[in-house]
Amino acid sequence: MAQRLIVIGGNAAGMSAASQARRRCGRDELEIIAFERGHFTSYSSCGIPYWVSGLVDGPEELIARDPETFRRRFDIDVRMRHEVVGIDLDRREAIARDLVGGGEVRERFDDLMYATGALPIRPAWAETNVHGVFGMQTLDDGAALIDWLEGEPRPRRAVVVGGGYIGVELAEALLQRGLTVTLVEKADQPMSTVDEDMAELVVDAMRELGVHVRTGLGVTGIEDRDGRVSAVVTEEGPIPADVVVLGLGVRPDTSLAEAAGIPLGPSGAIRVDRRMRVPGLPGVWAAGDCVECLHRISGMPVHVPLGTHANKQGRVAGTNIGGGYATFMGIIGTAVTKVCDLEVGRTGLRERDASAAGFEFVSVVAESTNRAGYYPGTRPMTVKLIAERPSGRLLGAQIVGWSEAAKRIDTLAAALWNGMTVDDMTALDLGYAPPYAPVWDPVLIAARKAVDVLHHAGR
Repeated sequence: MAQRLIVIGGNAAGMSAASQARRRCGRDELEIIAFERGHFTSYSSCGIPYWVSGLVDGPEELIARDPETFRRRFDIDVRMRHEVVGIDLDRREAIARDLVGGGEVRERFDDLMYATGALPIRPAWAETNVHGVFGMQTLDDGAALIDWLEGEPRPRRAVVVGGGYIGVELAEALLQRGLTVTLVEKADQPMSTVDEDMAELVVDAMRELGVHVRTGLGVTGIEDRDGRVSAVVTEEGPIPADVVVLGLGVRPDTSLAEAAGIPLGPSGAIRVDRRMRVPGLPGVWAAGDCVECLHRISGMPVHVPLGTHANKQGRVAGTNIGGGYATFMGIIGTAVTKVCDLEVGRTGLRERDASAAGFEFVSVVAESTNRAGYYPGTRPMTVKLIAERPSGRLLGAQIVGWSEAAKRIDTLAAALWNGMTVDDMTALDLGYAPPYAPVWDPVLIAARKAVDVLHHAGR
């Protein structure tokens, strides 16, 4: 009898694991069943804001592989609209409910791939029957929001609650659709993934683009008219709204794991080793937005939900399930986003992260430009570096600027991954031409400034 792999979750991590396991094992060796409760497999959640804005036609353009491709090409039994409702680790069975036809099925497994992803954070005040309030995580969520935006009466006023990546990107999307947009953030700054001084640059740019940014303001409720949202209630009074989008981040979808006795780590996500195995549970694997992983700089377990990590982790798990050997080496928190033409990038530790991890450090902010000063279209760029004292080892970096800004974070991420010092970085041989960079690249200017600050601090 062939070994059987059950996959829970049909997006990036789950289907990467299933596909990689199949590449290593034929049908006679390994039977694979994948359960997905939604309508789509292997799609880009990160592309949803650009579908909402109209930049991407979607949803088919956001789908890497549909269920039929997995069935035909990889001989994977993909069961759509099936929600796994229970895991019996003693009997080695998964219990799934057919959301269309009704009834339940029980399937045995030798290996279990847990890849349920994450769920949008939805506060108590948003748990309402009022229409027009949306979380945003799946293509189904994106389709529901677009249907509302294109329905009658057409929404004119949008409120985005939360200023993380998804909130900022959806504020842009709604602005591009012609709505009046207000972004409400309870903290003193949106974009908490960067330090306050860098977030201020983002806020200034958002306001210039026409987004009404309200910070330090908590939301307490929803007002409606005839069952449709009419306002967001805040500590300072109501803000009129015809549509409300929650951009409060996500939490790992671990309820099924907890009920089955699968252990969680200190971050609240599933604890796994570097081979993506759940410790103490032979044949149980997990990957993607539901797991925690090691931050290579702080040494702490963290939950950082990104499609890049999910695909890598799924591939690692699938290699190991298929009899190979692979490890996931951790993360450094690299991410980029944009607000219209403004680009934001970050990697490694923020100042507060470095302090919490016990580092002594210096931080520098360098102002430069994206191109040679005389070249048409030159715009400002701000680079921030955080370096350990006295070693000079790079601990983190942030960039805010216009064209050619965000992808420069990859240079800094590579330096960070390989333990380079800012002194090492001053000698990097980076590409130069007037349309792409000044003769001293902004990365080199920032590194040189950090070296100077470290030198003076040492003296």
